[in-house]
Amino acid sequence: MPSPSNPLIVQGDKSLLLEVQNERYETARDALARFAELEKSPEYIHTYRITPLSLWNAASSGLTASEILAQLEEFSKYGLPANVVRDIEEYVGRYGRVQLVREGENLILTSEDETLMVEILNHKATARFLGRRLDAYQALVVPGRRGHLKQALLQIGYPAEDLAGYVVGDGLPIALRGATMEGKPFYLRHYQEEAAEIFYAGGSARGGSGVIVLPCGAGKTIVGMAAMAQLQTSTLILSPNTVAVRQWMSELADKTSLTEELIGEYSGLQKDIRPVTVSTYQILTYRKRGSDDFPHFSLFSARNWGLIIYDEVHLLPAPVFRITAEIQARRRLGLTATLVREDGLEGDVFSLIGPQKYNVPWKDLEKQGWIATAICHEVRVPLAESARMEYALAPQRQKYSVAAHNSRKLAVMQSILERHVGESILVVGMYLDQLDEVAALLQAPLLTGQTPVREREKLYERFRNGEVKILVVSKVANFSIDLPDASVAIEISGTFGSRQEEAQRLGRILRPKSDSVMAHFYTIVTRETVDQSFAANRQRFLTEQGYKYEILYEDEVL
Repeated sequence: MPSPSNPLIVQGDKSLLLEVQNERYETARDALARFAELEKSPEYIHTYRITPLSLWNAASSGLTASEILAQLEEFSKYGLPANVVRDIEEYVGRYGRVQLVREGENLILTSEDETLMVEILNHKATARFLGRRLDAYQALVVPGRRGHLKQALLQIGYPAEDLAGYVVGDGLPIALRGATMEGKPFYLRHYQEEAAEIFYAGGSARGGSGVIVLPCGAGKTIVGMAAMAQLQTSTLILSPNTVAVRQWMSELADKTSLTEELIGEYSGLQKDIRPVTVSTYQILTYRKRGSDDFPHFSLFSARNWGLIIYDEVHLLPAPVFRITAEIQARRRLGLTATLVREDGLEGDVFSLIGPQKYNVPWKDLEKQGWIATAICHEVRVPLAESARMEYALAPQRQKYSVAAHNSRKLAVMQSILERHVGESILVVGMYLDQLDEVAALLQAPLLTGQTPVREREKLYERFRNGEVKILVVSKVANFSIDLPDASVAIEISGTFGSRQEEAQRLGRILRPKSDSVMAHFYTIVTRETVDQSFAANRQRFLTEQGYKYEILYEDEVL
């Protein structure tokens, strides 16, 4: 019940103000994460917002309006505004008001609300994807337009529950091993098994499409393999880069009954299409200059796939959404550490890949020991005197580059390295000239997008076995890179205000350490510049996950 000692204020504009210093903060934060989006996270008051998409994701995972309202009442200082109560009930009630079902060869849109069907049949966004009206409650869907109709229905505020089912795909016996190739015991963690079962849903039409959100280092790849073992079908796996392709292939060979002959790589380097094929977003979106044709989209029809796995689904390029809209009869599993997309296409992930089916707070897995305990530090450094005039005169779009290249960051970086002598450390940045300078200063290997795949793999292996203690990396290492022994990450420049990138960079150090050492994430920013402003935006994701930032200044580190 509402009480002045509670941590939450619910406002009429559907914003939620959460007191960080309140003893019930963590419990309230974890509750809000299921149905609200974090907007701001300064020191004392965090601002969340309830949106239609956040409510529809909650509804798709089984959360009811009454349960959401009960959570808000439990943590709220005051009574809930009447309009917020009504809006939550209405928006949650909209999910599933229309359904897609299959009868024989026909795909049918159906609703128990006759007036709503009339509205949808006459709305310009949806009418073009619908054919003949069967009766007051049903209409045929134009063949091949299942995904496009789902996108349009989301846009007009009535997300469809897709119960039309999926093709079985070519059968493929797959079993998870009880031990890895090295003889180490292998088993599903409880949350991995739960995530795979929720996605599978007993093989029913209520499962088969959706997104699993788990922290980096929590074993999203294992969830994908568990889903494959449940479905026993040919699978296409899409990943961000060639290194990730090789790691998927290695994990499949190591932890499943699949032999290497059954696993193919479809990349810029080779084009093997096998019962399980692993490809990259980059090769799929390749096209000749001036052409609208994507020649490698043919991979989606190269075999009778029963499952398509979208690894790091928050990176899914817009052209792949286009083809995904046309293959809604295939089961689709999205894997990610964050549904944040800087392009705002979260709605397309919802309608075309599927709603969020499973999400575990990062701090929960940390408490259970599945990911490392991490401390985040932001070190603020004044702009070098020699660069102040350059920054003042720089056009707005170039100011970040000047601030990010601040030479005073290097001394702070070296001080941090001295604090962590002997640990495995990543120094991460986005500007290649800056990284070249850092690598030369530290006499450490440099890994960028221009580093050949074989050389990358050798560097990763040397880093894993401790031969290399410091690795300087560009943003190529943000995604799907298995660096299990990294315990420190130092970020000297980033992709402007990207929260998604910050999540991935922190994730590089979250895998549990063999000696239980604490993980440290440092970001070095230039004070009173756009660098500091962008850093504040990137913090939002980490604060949402429960990580507190320690703010330090240059003199405190030096």
